[in-house]
Amino acid sequence: MYIQPIKQEMLEQMTTNDGLNLYRTTFTQPVMLIFLRHFGCIFCKEALLDISQRRSDIEAAGAKIIFVHMGENDVAEEYLGKFNLADVSHISDPTSQYYRLFGLGKGSITQLFGLSTFIRGFDVVVNKGQKIQATSSHLGDSFQMPGVFVLLNGKIEESYIHKLSSSRPDYYKLAQCCII
Repeated sequence: MYIQPIKQEMLEQMTTNDGLNLYRTTFTQPVMLIFLRHFGCIFCKEALLDISQRRSDIEAAGAKIIFVHMGENDVAEEYLGKFNLADVSHISDPTSQYYRLFGLGKGSITQLFGLSTFIRGFDVVVNKGQKIQATSSHLGDSFQMPGVFVLLNGKIEESYIHKLSSSRPDYYKLAQCCII
């Protein structure tokens, strides 16, 4: 579990594309805050596929899904739409300030390009049909590490910090921490 508290004023600064204030939303229901790497990343695409497939289960557990990304909102909506997630709230963070706030840093060469990451990437390309895409700054920072946080009443209740860019959390299990 992630222990470092996040300051209220920082959470209040986080506003979604559809005008939701993150801090206030955590008092109405649990929020699953999913920090994506970049939209060209095959593991980001796998995460979007996983969430799309488990969305009804996650939402039935009471959690509101909110993505954090480094792209512009129109780019995010294009990519989210490809996974039937166009209507999901998201927060644009082109300077990665919210990533840093939640303790998500840049990945090392091993975390990003190690053998196990290469093997998992090959599996995602071959077995899930996700295509490798050249990274462009409008898609996000290819060195940024992802993470998932479940917030309730302004506090982090559960988290998953990726050890490798290819790490794969169980989103539904994370959502179950705060079933309402």
